[in-house]
Amino acid sequence: MRQPVHHSISYIEIGVTDLAAARSFYESAFGWEFNDYGPTYCGIKSADGESEVGGLDAGTAPSEHGPLVLLYSHDLDATVEAVTQAGGTIVATPYDYPGGRRFEFLDPSGNRLGVFTER
Repeated sequence: MRQPVHHSISYIEIGVTDLAAARSFYESAFGWEFNDYGPTYCGIKSADGESEVGGLDAGTAPSEHGPLVLLYSHDLDATVEAVTQAGGTIVATPYDYPGGRRFEFLDPSGNRLGVFTER
């Protein structure tokens, strides 16, 4: 099993309402970098920059019932602050679960994501 990487995810496409606003949010909150593929899509680069782990898709509306994307953090409290400062909305403050802690937030397009850390 590979070690979790701080602020990284597995590949997933996230539907967004405004590509520029979504990209700015993720760049600011997590330091993500992107590959541009036109006006409605950009790929999310992997932490090592060698591949992609997902994409932001302005061609697909955000889904209220979409998957809950989970990110990993070495410092959950600092990540809560980064999300808040970048304009995210915390919808579940940090809570304990078996094996760790996590919180959940909404990005500017209304996508619900979570961030966890191990004990």
